[in-house]
Amino acid sequence: MSPTARETPGWEITPVASKSVNREPDGQMALTLQITRHGDLVATAPLRLTVAEAERVHAALCHALDQEPVPSDAPECRKSIQYPGGRQRF
Repeated sequence: MSPTARETPGWEITPVASKSVNREPDGQMALTLQITRHGDLVATAPLRLTVAEAERVHAALCHALDQEPVPSDAPECRKSIQYPGGRQRF
């Protein structure tokens, strides 16, 4: 394998930054993903999740992000809340 082939990403699936999560008429959540190969767009497709599946993904991400510093542009749910008595909750 050439060094260029190792450095060039193959397939990638990422959220479409300009699209938000939408609630479908059937109650499911839909997140639009883009699929690229070596940087070229191949397709966009929705990732559809039931509410229960979305809750599991949310909980897993919260757990994984627990020790990460909160960036300044993070959504409100990632910012700590200082309660009287010094207790901190997220």
